[in-house]
Amino acid sequence: MSGLGTPRGPQFHSPDWAVAPEPGSTTSPAHAAGRGRRLPAAALAALAVVGLSAGAGGAAGYAAGRDDDAAGPEPATAAPPAQGAVPSDLVGAAARVLPGVVSVQVRTGSGGGSGSGFVFDDRGHIVTNNHVVAAGGRGGAITVVGSDGRRLNAEVVGTDPSNDIAVLRVDDGSALDRLALADPNGTRVGEPVLAVGSPLGLSGTVTAGIVSALDRPVRLGGASRQTAVQTDASINPGNSGGPLVNARGEVIGVNTAIATLEGGGSIGIGFAVPIERARQVADSLIARG
Repeated sequence: MSGLGTPRGPQFHSPDWAVAPEPGSTTSPAHAAGRGRRLPAAALAALAVVGLSAGAGGAAGYAAGRDDDAAGPEPATAAPPAQGAVPSDLVGAAARVLPGVVSVQVRTGSGGGSGSGFVFDDRGHIVTNNHVVAAGGRGGAITVVGSDGRRLNAEVVGTDPSNDIAVLRVDDGSALDRLALADPNGTRVGEPVLAVGSPLGLSGTVTAGIVSALDRPVRLGGASRQTAVQTDASINPGNSGGPLVNARGEVIGVNTAIATLEGGGSIGIGFAVPIERARQVADSLIARG
């Protein structure tokens, strides 16, 4: 599939963010990363986190990492309170979500990029990643394509590079279905999730996995670390900006980046901006826009 781009970025760092031992642990970083198996030095040095837009202009990438002195999230000391039964019907969740997910296409005279997004409200606002819309630079024409193939022109309402969030607006908001947002306190490690979007330009693609971790410190576009939802749902170039949803079809995060070895595709470690932070950023951008 030529012209769809490959995940790459201007910076690649050693993955000390991914292999820091738990507080109080004596396990070496290499053993921690491999769950008891020492990773080859070459593979360890090549692990990086990259953004996932795809397009003729290439993909925008972001290195992610913990500082050497950064501690990981505190281990759970007790089971979280019950949040109600989580439905196992991911087929039903996919059916509810797909009408509210769009492909985001950015075009300029010199190229462009593509990614994913989802309908945020009933006023035609679309949430996606900043690095998706930044692929076109200033003056790029942006089009969103719905699950039914309908193409709508979009404009940028605002961007927040530090959180890698952007908000678009289309004129005919009634043509798209708004997605429900999850209770930010209800997401649990181990619950099933779907990553929805347009990897490699294949619109309406759904992949399944679980929430692998919460509050994972990573760098997703700015100099400071941000916490992210980690998932093993397959995420690839073009998934950027699409929703990570639970089995109820509620958005728990905005798919943003993956860890990758040697510049390859998904290895089962993906990251999403938590929905509460994405909602706060989107509300602020809309209010100012």
